Amino acid sequence: MRAVLIIETSTDAASLALAVDGGIVEEKGFVSDRRHNALLFTPLAEILGSHGSRSFDAVLVGSGPGSYSGTRVGIATAQGAALVAGCKAVAIPSILSTPEALSGDPCLAVGDARRGSFWLAKISGGELTDEPSLTDRIGFESAIQAAEADGTKVFCMETIRGRDIPLARPTAGGLWQAWRAATPQSRAIWAAKIPQPIYLAPPRITPSKKATYGS
Repeated sequence: MRAVLIIETSTDAASLALAVDGGIVEEKGFVSDRRHNALLFTPLAEILGSHGSRSFDAVLVGSGPGSYSGTRVGIATAQGAALVAGCKAVAIPSILSTPEALSGDPCLAVGDARRGSFWLAKISGGELTDEPSLTDRIGFESAIQAAEADGTKVFCMETIRGRDIPLARPTAGGLWQAWRAATPQSRAIWAAKIPQPIYLAPPRITPSKKATYGS
């Protein structure tokens, strides 16, 4: 791939990057406070402007886990840019773009899935060993204790209230490194899927209010 646009918006520390001939030539970060739909397009326009009239070979985008709204905006933007460029949009788990994951060492990524749930993801050799999964507070604490006991790094991408866990931010540049380091099999799997967010929280269903007649 000679020219690739990369978008990472799964946390409030979002970023975009442009890779040409295998290396990052430009990267822009911005703090969005989850309002990616309002703040994404200025840095995107700047990168597209510097890129000129050359077409992209692909658009890579982070799929989370993380801010569901932020990730959706990033994926929608990636799909739009890919459509204009006539190329493919490929989603890559954002957690693989963190320094801990890119180190290749075994690590455990954790996050707050809200309403008493937490997500866990084991990473080794720069790749997920299993799909991210949900657990309750007891499972969350047990997983952290087990990881710390065997020397596995533990990190989160956004601060978890009440827990002092090292923070690691995904980046567009890191996403490019994860793509370059991935096996051909992983690349093929990512490229074959329709981009969508990794969404782990169970759906919150609000019971409908039945209409009362004759009152």
